Amino acid sequence: MIDIAGWAPEPQETTEAVGAGPSAALAGMLDVEPPGDDLPPLWHWLHFLDRPAQRELGPDGHPREGPFLPPIPERRRMFAGGRFRIHEPLRVGDAVTRRTELASTAVKQGRSGEMLFVTVRHTFVRDRAEIAVEEQDLVYRSGDTAPRPERMAFEAPEVDAPWTLKTAADPVMLFRFSALTYNAHRIHYDEEYATGAEGHAGLVVHGPLLAILCLELPRRAGLKVRGLSFRARRPVYARQPFVAAGSPDGTLSIHAPGDVTAMTATFA
Repeated sequence: MIDIAGWAPEPQETTEAVGAGPSAALAGMLDVEPPGDDLPPLWHWLHFLDRPAQRELGPDGHPREGPFLPPIPERRRMFAGGRFRIHEPLRVGDAVTRRTELASTAVKQGRSGEMLFVTVRHTFVRDRAEIAVEEQDLVYRSGDTAPRPERMAFEAPEVDAPWTLKTAADPVMLFRFSALTYNAHRIHYDEEYATGAEGHAGLVVHGPLLAILCLELPRRAGLKVRGLSFRARRPVYARQPFVAAGSPDGTLSIHAPGDVTAMTATFA
C-alpha cells in the first residue's frame, strides 16, 4: 500500500540566465531553424535542469532521492501530462527564477495496482513578475514486478487532419533528447532494461518530446500559443512511425501504430 503520510516538501527556487545553446541544439535535432530569442512553449524543458551526481542515481537512472520524489519503495516513474500557461515568453539573455512546489497528490487504483499521482507546479518569474506557470503530472508505481510487455506494431498510422507531422524517433534521437534534458531514465536508451525491468515493448519515446512535437504544429503555422494542456495516454516506442496531428481549432494529438492515440492536447 502506498503511504506518503508526512511527505510535504518545501518549495524550491533556482535562477538561471537563459542561454541560446539549448534551443539551437533542439532545433538541430528537429531539423528546423533556431527559434530566435523567445523560447517556444515547452522549450524551457532544456533549462533549469537537475544534474545529480552519479552516486545519487537509482537502478532506473533517476535520482534515488529528491524533494519532489515521493518516498515510496522501488519507485517507478511515468510522465502523465501537464498544463502550461504563458503570460510572456522566456527569452534568451534574461535571468529567470523558477519556483517549484508540490501542488497535489492522489493515490488511485490502476490495472497494475496502486498508483500515486503527483502534480508539481513551476512558476517562472522575471523582474519580479510572473511570466509563466507549468504543472507537471507524474505517476509513480511501487514494486519490482514488471507488467507483461505488449507487442510492438509498426504499421504507419493514417491520420486526416489539417496539420500533420510524420516521424519515427530512432534511438539516436532519443539519446539526443535525453542529453538535452539531462534525463538518465534507462527506458529511453537501455532496451534490455526497458523491456525486462519495466515491461515495455522497446525503448520509450519521451513524453515531453511528444508534447513538443504536438506544439510544433501551431508554431510552424505561425500561431502564438498562450496556454496548453496535454495528457500522455499510451507509450510510443523507438522506430515506430507516428503522426502528430492538429487543427487551428486548438486540438492536437499523437497517433501511433495499431490505432493508438498516444497523447491528446489542446492549445489556445
